[in-house]
Formats: sequence, C-alpha cells, structure tokens
Amino acid sequence: MAEKSYFRLQLDSTIRETEKLLKQLHTIGESRDLENALKLSVTAAKLSEGVALRTRALPAHTGHPQAEKMVQEAISESVPVDIRLTEEGWFYLRMPILLPRKEKSPRTYLRGFLYPALAAFARERPPIRYRDSVMIFRHTYDRNRPEREYRDHDNIELNIVVDAVAMFFLVDDTPFECRHYYCSVVGDEESTEVFIVPRNEFGVWLSQEKNIRKSNVEKLQEKAEKGP
Repeated sequence: MAEKSYFRLQLDSTIRETEKLLKQLHTIGESRDLENALKLSVTAAKLSEGVALRTRALPAHTGHPQAEKMVQEAISESVPVDIRLTEEGWFYLRMPILLPRKEKSPRTYLRGFLYPALAAFARERPPIRYRDSVMIFRHTYDRNRPEREYRDHDNIELNIVVDAVAMFFLVDDTPFECRHYYCSVVGDEESTEVFIVPRNEFGVWLSQEKNIRKSNVEKLQEKAEKGP
C-alpha cells in the first residue's frame, strides 16, 4: 500500500476532529439541562477551534505557493470589516462579531481578517496618524442574548485590535498618546465598533453616542451603497 501523503494525513486528522465535533453537537442537542449543556458547549467550542485551525492549515499542506494568501483572502471575505472616516474625520471600524474572551482568543483568526482590511484601507489614502486621541470600543449585543452572557470589558480580547489599529493609524499607543474608552449597547445585530477620536473631541463623541449609529454610521453605509 502506498504511503499516505502528508496532506492526506492532515486531512484525515481534520476529518476525525470534525466528526468528534459533530458528535459533541448532537450530544448537546440531546441535553435537557442547561448546566450540562454549558459544559458540553465549552468542550465543543474547544473542538471547533482545533478544527478551524486544522482546516485553515490544509491549503498550505498542498504545497501551493499562494495557499496562505488565498486563505487570508477567504477569511477576509467571511468576516467583512467596514473601515471609514466619519464626517468629523474620526476613524471608524466595524466588525460583525463580538470579540472573544481573552482565554478563548483565536488570535490567528482575528489577525487573518483584521490586518488585511486595515492595510487595504491605509493604501487607499494619504497616511493618517492620530495623536493625543481616545480609542473607543463599543460592543453591541443582540437584544435576544441573555444578559448573563455579557462580558466584562477587561475579559475581552482587545490587544490584537489595539495593536493592529495602532500600527496603521496612531503615532503611538502609549497611555499618554492614546486613552481607551469602553462601552456596550444592545441592538439588532452583534458587532464590535472601534473609533479613534482626538481627545479634545471626545466630549462631542460622548454626547452623540446614543444617536451615533443613525447620525454617522448609516450615512457612511448610504455613501458606500451609492459609491464615491
């Protein structure tokens, strides 16, 4: 019998792990106890991360020189990142996901869609470097999500986003050059929004925060639909 290729070995391993995940999900579906379902779901989450990592590595195991680039493009398409400047000149970024907890952070995955989006936006315009600013994180929870599932801000994986945004758009991310502000709201769709606002304009942002979704973001979306 011919020896299996390394790619085939990795594929078989990914299939086995995927089967474990499917079995775990079926077990969760049969559970009638929420506490037990929680424990089973945590195990499923760990398995899914392993499956995702193995699956993302498969193209590279084919030996194709463009495999990694192709995977990065696929990841970027799966998590569309909206990056714009508001009418006030504030930096705005929106991801259609909630950031994970620190202990569950899929760092490679986050970098995979965030860095290419930021790099593409930076290439399209003259360099922008904010100084003496406030970086704002606004987490929007689905209104149907139980409140017990809301996360404390200090338990959310923010460092990857801070480092990525700072690389492209800040003079420096030291505490003297960039302060942080965190808030959470309830909405129809879960998302993570990031603003960079000059410190002397932070009060303006704060006064507009309740209406900012309508007053700024919807205008930006309308502009995107109409084109430049």
